[in-house]
Amino acid sequence: MGQQQLLLVILVTIIVGIATVVAINTFGTAADQANIDAVTNDVATLASAAQGYYMRPAMLGGGSRTFDGSANPDSDGLTFEGLAFPSNGIDATARIAENENGRYVIAITAGTTDEFTITAHPSSCSGYTPGAINDDPNNGPVGVLTPGDNCDATATVTATVTPNNFTIN
Repeated sequence: MGQQQLLLVILVTIIVGIATVVAINTFGTAADQANIDAVTNDVATLASAAQGYYMRPAMLGGGSRTFDGSANPDSDGLTFEGLAFPSNGIDATARIAENENGRYVIAITAGTTDEFTITAHPSSCSGYTPGAINDDPNNGPVGVLTPGDNCDATATVTATVTPNNFTIN
């Protein structure tokens, strides 16, 4: 009877070990997918806020039916500073922002006033490194983001935004 109990203990230990490995892999995959879902949600929020910027008159801080700022000579166009986006930092151009979910880049489409793209780099993708925010007044403006490394183009989330529509790829 002792050998059967020992064999049973060994068998149960192996089964528990296999179940633990499967659970760890499943958790890792779920965490990566949750990050991508959060980035997609951030992109949709940005696109919606940008459409509001497009419709708002220039005297109220909007684009006056442009994304590039051509309707207001004092404006650089759509930037993260003009959107209510919770970020950890914004770069000097105000077109790159970063939060816990990833890095977001606004690119105004050349030659048009009513289209732009948002490219998001999820923090869970391979090759991504977070940026650094300057806290030394002797080293340039305080609070400005210096972006880190982006992930490969295959892992990015991209949205094309127009005044009435946006598509997320």
